[in-house]
Amino acid sequence: MRHVQGRARRTGAALAAVLMWTGLLSGCSADGSGPLGLGGALGKPPAPEEVIHVTPDDGSKAVRPRQPLRVTVPDGRLEKVTVVRQQDAQQIPVPGRVSADGLTWRPDEDQLALAARYTVNVVALDTRGRRSARHTTFTTFVPDQRFIAYVTPENRATVGTGMIVSLAFSRDIVNRAAVERAVRVSARPAVEIRPHWFGKNRLDFRPERYWKPGTEVTVDLGLRDVEGAKGVYGLQSKTFSFTVGRSQVSLVDAASHTMEVRRDGRLLATVPITAGAPKHPTYNGKMVVMDMLEETRMNSQTVGFGGEYDIPDVPHAMKLTDSGTFLHGNYWAPDAPGNANVSHGCVGLRDVKGGGSDTPAGWFFDRSLVGDVIEVVNSKDKMVSPDNGLSGWNMAWKEWKAGSAVK
Repeated sequence: MRHVQGRARRTGAALAAVLMWTGLLSGCSADGSGPLGLGGALGKPPAPEEVIHVTPDDGSKAVRPRQPLRVTVPDGRLEKVTVVRQQDAQQIPVPGRVSADGLTWRPDEDQLALAARYTVNVVALDTRGRRSARHTTFTTFVPDQRFIAYVTPENRATVGTGMIVSLAFSRDIVNRAAVERAVRVSARPAVEIRPHWFGKNRLDFRPERYWKPGTEVTVDLGLRDVEGAKGVYGLQSKTFSFTVGRSQVSLVDAASHTMEVRRDGRLLATVPITAGAPKHPTYNGKMVVMDMLEETRMNSQTVGFGGEYDIPDVPHAMKLTDSGTFLHGNYWAPDAPGNANVSHGCVGLRDVKGGGSDTPAGWFFDRSLVGDVIEVVNSKDKMVSPDNGLSGWNMAWKEWKAGSAVK
């Protein structure tokens, strides 16, 4: 009888122990997932989204560019973070770094790209050495309005020493400092290059003095996603470059009806010219060749005059200002060059109909480059405005530098 009772007591104790262990496994959670639950006892890691936090949230759309991209863990450490931006059919890695404590990753550039899809892949370890992985995606805001910059000179051009880098924007720029910071103009050999704004849609760059021959100039446009005005973002991320050729500066004396052409400081020739007549004098000052046309039509009505002239085949035409000043061949007044000023503000050189290579105009045209300097003196007109064409050389260096929006 004692043997039976002892066996019953041992069975009851074992059953009580089992019930107690079951309660401990359940802990305070009905599903056994609490800190003392079955999952915790066996080391099952929590859900990845509980350990790895990614901002912006997974699946977010139309994320604004200034919203921060961050990856964090509450403890442990980030083992690997890979972020890729898909944009314009390209997969672009997004560089970044993990903080010294291993808890935070952030990109090298704070601002997100517009119209892009971001993919974030993360691997992290908690304090118990358990590994978690998370994959998220989000897309950024697609703006309705964009702006671009039209760059002068052309990419890979060889230009004269008076060339000014000019950016004409397709929309008015309100955030001028932000846009200015996104454009970098550099030279080899190095020289100080400074920007100057003309109004709301034009930004020019030049050194203090004419470029040295042989200089390589690079223009980096980092305008993509830069907010130029409210809701208007840049589109371009491009690099342009050009080479400065030999130096050629020509001095037009409207009073003596001559033009001295100097190549690398040496007098190459003195050419007879005709400048603007007393009623329509030529601007004084330094002007830069903006364009070169073998032949073009010149109509007085397109430059603010009446119907004084309409010449369909002006030869050897070199544009000097936006307002319509040209240096060109003149075949309709052959006796004027060297003797009288008869034009409506242009500078004329003797030529023949159709343009001749052995005429003064043809000779000068064949030896000129876009970016060459034409300086006019002793005319009865005012100084050309610095924003009329590429005439910024008429502005003092101190005044030019004051035109920057970045103080």
